[in-house]
Amino acid sequence: MFLWYLVAITGIVSNKILPNPVDMLCSIPNLFMNYNLIGNIGYTVSLNILGYIIALAIAIPLGFIIGIYPIPRSMFQKPLEGLRFLALPATTGLFVASLGLGFNMKATFLAVGILIYILPAVAQRVMELQDPNNAKDNVYLQTAITIGMGKWDMFRYVYWPYVMERVYCDIRNLTAVSYTYVTIAENINRDGGVGAMIGVFSRQSCIPEVYALLFVIVIIGIIQDSLFRVMDPVIFKHHRK
Repeated sequence: MFLWYLVAITGIVSNKILPNPVDMLCSIPNLFMNYNLIGNIGYTVSLNILGYIIALAIAIPLGFIIGIYPIPRSMFQKPLEGLRFLALPATTGLFVASLGLGFNMKATFLAVGILIYILPAVAQRVMELQDPNNAKDNVYLQTAITIGMGKWDMFRYVYWPYVMERVYCDIRNLTAVSYTYVTIAENINRDGGVGAMIGVFSRQSCIPEVYALLFVIVIIGIIQDSLFRVMDPVIFKHHRK
C-alpha cells in the first residue's frame, strides 16, 4: 500500500489509471451510504451461489455417468474437452435472446461457465480412479471388486468419496473464474451487483470507486475460499480419519 501511495503522489502513473489509495479508501463509505454496497454484494454472492448450484446439479450426475459407463464416455468425452475452449463472453447475446435480461439469465450464463469446467473434471476424476496405471488410487476400486462389493456400495464407498473430494478442490480453484463471469453477467443489464457498479463507475471515470469495488470482489473471493477450507474437514471426515 505504501509503495502504491508513493507511485500515486509522484505522478509516475496517471491518476486516471492508478488512483491515490487514500482516495480509494475515502470512497468506500460513500459506496456503503449512497450506492447500497451491501445490497449489491448480496446480489453478486447470491448470483454466484445459484450458478454453482445449477452447474453442480447437472455436472455431478452427468460426470459420473460419462466417467463410469463406456458408451456415454465414447460419445461425450471429446466434445466435453473441446468445450473448455469456448469463449463464453462472446455468447452473451444468445443468452439474452433466449432468456431475457433478468437475474435468471445471468445465473444461467454463470452456470454454463462453471459447467464447462466442472463437468469434464468430474468425468476425469472417475476415469483416474478406473485407470490401472494409477496404482495408488486404483487399488481402492480393485479392493472393492475383490471383496465382492455391489455396484451401489462401490459407488457410495469408493467412487463418491474419491471423486467428490477432488472435485471439491476443483470448485475451490474455480472461484476466481466464477467471479469473472459474474461481473460479465452483471454488466449485461445493470440492475444490481458489484460488477454492474464497476461498469457504471468505469463509464463515469470514477477510478477510486472502481478500485475499491475490485478489492471488494477480491475480499469476497478470499472469504469464500476460507469457507471452503473450513468446510473441507467437516464434509470429508473419512479423509481426515
